Amino acid sequence: MPTTNVSVLRKDLFNSIDNVIEYNEIITVNTKKGNAIIISEEDYNALLETLALQSDPRVIKKIKDGEKENIDSMTTYNPNEEW
Repeated sequence: MPTTNVSVLRKDLFNSIDNVIEYNEIITVNTKKGNAIIISEEDYNALLETLALQSDPRVIKKIKDGEKENIDSMTTYNPNEEW
């Protein structure tokens, strides 16, 4: 994760934003008042989705129940299987 300051970022803003979008690069921007993070909209939406899922106790229960399943009793994926 690259780290920069506002002055350096300003000089190369368009290229930096392109890298954030194209390569999901996260940029830390250091300032005197504190730091800021630049992430792509795709990464931002993924973080929000993760937070939403983790805040739902039903989802967490399903995940924990799935972790307890015996892997030997599971079947492999069959794309021709009828649902």
